[in-house]
Amino acid sequence: MGRPSLLLPLCASVSLLGGLTFGYELAVISGALLPLQLDFGLSCSQQELLVGSLLLGALLASLVGGCLIDRYGRKQAILGSNLVLLAGSLSLGLAGSLAWLLLGRSVAGFAISLSSMACCIHVSELAGPRQRGVLVALYEAGITVGVLLSYVLNYALAGAPRGWRHMFGWAAAPALLQSLSLLFLPAGTVGAATRKDLIPLQGGEATKLDPGRPRYAFVDLFRARDNMRVRTVVGLGLVLFQQLTGQPNVLAYASTIFQSVGFQGGSSAVLASVGLGAVKVAATLMAMGLVDRAGRRALLLAGCALMALSVSGLGLVSFAVPLHSGPACLAVPNATRLSGFPGDSGLPRGLAPPLPPTTDQSPRQPVLSTSEKTRPPPGAKDPTALSLTPPARLSPTPEHALLHWTALVCMMVFVSAFSIGFGPVTWLVLSEIYPVEIRGRAFAFCNSFNWAANLFISLSFLDLIGESSNLIPWPKTQKQLPPNRAQASISSGYK
Repeated sequence: MGRPSLLLPLCASVSLLGGLTFGYELAVISGALLPLQLDFGLSCSQQELLVGSLLLGALLASLVGGCLIDRYGRKQAILGSNLVLLAGSLSLGLAGSLAWLLLGRSVAGFAISLSSMACCIHVSELAGPRQRGVLVALYEAGITVGVLLSYVLNYALAGAPRGWRHMFGWAAAPALLQSLSLLFLPAGTVGAATRKDLIPLQGGEATKLDPGRPRYAFVDLFRARDNMRVRTVVGLGLVLFQQLTGQPNVLAYASTIFQSVGFQGGSSAVLASVGLGAVKVAATLMAMGLVDRAGRRALLLAGCALMALSVSGLGLVSFAVPLHSGPACLAVPNATRLSGFPGDSGLPRGLAPPLPPTTDQSPRQPVLSTSEKTRPPPGAKDPTALSLTPPARLSPTPEHALLHWTALVCMMVFVSAFSIGFGPVTWLVLSEIYPVEIRGRAFAFCNSFNWAANLFISLSFLDLIGESSNLIPWPKTQKQLPPNRAQASISSGYK
């Protein structure tokens, strides 16, 4: 049982570490996709499935997590989810096939979804009304710190052999620290938010609550009793509009997006993602200082206005200059391979093995080996060498380079506006509008729509990028290659 003097610091640490774990797991796939595509030869659909598997596990947790939270308590739910996360991290770190990667991502998604719901509810109930906004916003700050940390590690491990294993494994560290902090917090709702602390909805009906401690069934969320129907509409509206902005998917595909807008090379795209994460952290820290002063409604409206402006600017940039390319998986399907498997020819998938030596040579001339025939001249690049860098293209003009940086600035404003508005306000409002007796189930119900919308967008994200890059034709000065030569130019560029 934590002492009152330590209650707020412990709540802050639990909230921060929970958000850090959530953000790290959500964004680490951004930098891991590039080496995973190289090692496993992932197609676009396989990459989307790998990203979506975490969301699928999170959706499952949101469907059953509410009952677990209300039945076993918030503290036990967080501790249990951290154990599940350790199992998922172990599966990802030791994965040798796509199936194990999908399993590990699904398990990790289940864990972070359950933990996120229980953590926000637990902290909001232990803290008083004056500190609740800052503590729940601290969870959003932890998410942004986790996103930034994942981008930094992605950049540091981009060139390491099998570095993606370390990327996935480090998620267990904040989960262990959070479990240690939880041991000193009370399990019950001591000092919990009482019914009089519920934020009022328009019409003042929030004050007309049944006396005593009533019981709620799940169907009460859709009834007029205690204005529950309006509360459910508000909660669902927040989570759905939050996902329809597309910002959560930007975190998972950040490196891919930056490659498409002109940041050539895997390392430069990941480095641009680091800048995106740093801006997101700064915006969240600013939101923490304003959430209890300016109010939830003001922050939400300001964030939505900034997001609309930044998206409009990004759209104008896309009309002014076409995307450099679609995702690499669309440019050359299955152009990478997983080495070390029995029967592997050692060539990238999609490249045929070299033809056998011809027999029209003179009998007195020795037949050259295949390796000698295909050996490139000195100083030339090996056409079968693999690289994370997309095929070489024309050097961008200064005007186009400026537009590429403008797109980066618009993206930074976009994620910053999300971190000011939808990011902290959505989960804070969800933890405040429902009575404590049904809060876990109501939170989980709204969260299920959040993950379902996120999953739907993630499974079509790369295809949409590819379609948008095909809407505008290539410059006429660019040389086109026949299909057989286009595959062979994966690393050497267009000739």
